[in-house]
This record gives sequence, C-alpha cells and structure tokens, in this order.
Amino acid sequence: MTVNKQQSTGGPIRWGIIGCGDVTEVKSGPAFNRVPGSSLLAVMRRDPDKLADYARRHGVPKTYASAEQLIQAPEIDAVYIATPPGSHREYALQVARANKHCCIEKPMALNHRECEDILAAFDASAGELFVAYYRRSLPRFLKIKQWLEAGRIGSVRHVSWRFTRPPSPRDLSAEYDWHTDPAVSGGGHFIDLACHGLDLFIYLLGDITSAQGVAANQQGLYPAEDAVAACWMFESGTTGSGFWNFGASARSDEAIIDGSTGSIRFSIFGDSPFVLETAAGTEVSTIEHPENIQYFHIENMIRHLNGELEHPSPGRQAHKATWVMDRILRGYQAERRDNEARPQQAEMRTETSTGQSAR
Repeated sequence: MTVNKQQSTGGPIRWGIIGCGDVTEVKSGPAFNRVPGSSLLAVMRRDPDKLADYARRHGVPKTYASAEQLIQAPEIDAVYIATPPGSHREYALQVARANKHCCIEKPMALNHRECEDILAAFDASAGELFVAYYRRSLPRFLKIKQWLEAGRIGSVRHVSWRFTRPPSPRDLSAEYDWHTDPAVSGGGHFIDLACHGLDLFIYLLGDITSAQGVAANQQGLYPAEDAVAACWMFESGTTGSGFWNFGASARSDEAIIDGSTGSIRFSIFGDSPFVLETAAGTEVSTIEHPENIQYFHIENMIRHLNGELEHPSPGRQAHKATWVMDRILRGYQAERRDNEARPQQAEMRTETSTGQSAR
C-alpha cells in the first residue's frame, strides 16, 4: 500500500545528518543551510570529538549521540543518511517508520535486494525518498539532456565510458578503507564511482534492461575488484559499454554518446568543456560545477517537498543503477564467494577424515 506523502507546511525543511564524513564537508553539508527553505538543524556521528568539531565548524545547533535519537527527534523533518552503504538499509527503514523524508547518499544500498526493502518501506511511509545522484540536477548534464531530446545527434546508437586512475596513496598503504571492503561498501571503487555514471546514463537515455560484465582484482591491494569491463542494453535498443580500472598509469574520464548524425563527449566527474560534434561543426560548452556540488540536488528536494516539481532522483529511479551493478559484478562476486568457501570446506573435510581415522 502506498501512503500519501507529506508536503511542506511552508516553513523551512529541518534536516538532520547521520554521518559527518568527507562527503558532507563541502559537497553536501553546507548546501543544506544555503538552499532557501532548507535548514541543517542536527548532526550525528559516533565519535564525540569529531561530532562536536563538525557542528562547531558548520554552525549546526544540535548534535545526537545515536542515529535513532536524531531520527526520532520531533524537530527533525528530514534525514540525510551519509554513512557507508552497509548501514543505509538499517537507517532508511528507521526513517520510513518515523514517517520522515529521507535522502540516502549513493549508492542506495549494498545490493538491489536491500534497495527493494527500502522502497517497500517508503511506499508505506508518509516520508519521501531521495538518493544523492545529484548529476541529474547539475546544469551541465541538463544541457546534454537538452541536446539529446532536441535530436542534435540523431538517434542514439551507443554510449561508452572509460574511467581509469592510478592507485591512491591510501590504496598502496594497505590502510583499512571501507570503500574497498565489500561487506561495507558492496564492492570497491567501482561501486562507489561507477554508480554515478550508470545512473546518469539511465537519466539521459532511459532504462537499462540487461547488463553483464567481467571483473578482476589485478593489484591485490585490497579485497574488492579493481578492474571492471561491462556492456549493457537500454530499453530503446541503444547499447552501452564501460571500462573502469583503478591501477592504471594515468587518470582518464571520458563518456561518448554516439548518434546517427553526431556525438557528444563529456566527463562524468570533472567540469571540463563538453563537446557536440555533427556534420554542421563542433559546439563546445562549459558549465562549471557549483561550489557545493549537491546544491541543485538539495534545492530540487525542497522544491519537490513544496509541490513545485518532481525531483529527478527519487528512490524509484535510484535503485536502477544498483540493479545494473549487481548484474555486472554477479559472476565475479559469485566466484569470490566460492573461493572464500573452499578453504573452509577443505578444513571441514580434513577434520572429518581425521576423526574417521581416529575411530
């Protein structure tokens, strides 16, 4: 059963943030106070010293020692879950039961099954559900969407994305990083970064109906995959392909949408010029990202809650990228589970054999 959603009563939407990590320092946190009609009222973090420091630096009036306290606080209208994906489902279900609005940091959850649980919970909640796929709200990508809808490159045939970078100092240090712990992140850097581009492609070109891929851990620096290649099909018949490597010699980030009469080249993460090429010539556009890159995403949430527009990244859209990533990594993750199980099975066989010999 789907419950009627609450709309704003006219006052500012009062937000609470669960998790005060790097993503909230510049990308999102400050924008919750800068967007008209929005107010960052409270934050929660387990480390009390870091919690107090964040609240002081960002001028947040209230702090909470637990996520449950923040979610249940009567003065909080909406909750931004900015924790690693491993806790998204748990906190989102609590927010849904509290009938409050929720924005979940990307990716939506560890896997698509958890996304379905979250969607069902918000179908039965008076709260709205959003996911921080903020590229759907950025002006540079809205311009590309306008080009596509205007038929500037004809019928879209294929989209490709190449993303590479060298291993980071943290990767090389063997220091623990939740981003590369599949139990906490769902995978590795691929899960953390590729979800942005895959979601954007769905926004620009429509639903993806099938996907497959291969993956490997080429460097052995951490438990997760560090190399992925994939292909997929859109409902329209457009094809897609991608290559992501996190042990390369140099950084690259280029997406190309090829059409029957032209092409569009752009970066997923940077704000370098994006290029439209047709028989009529080349058109180069530059639209820089805002200082707080989630500003327009947050502004659109407020406008959605005020009944002014439909937000481009609701939960019912955001789960689709996770479905695609599940399909891409399905074979690799199944093989990894099998490899992890083999030593345990061998040990059990040895113990059984030893016990039989003793008898």
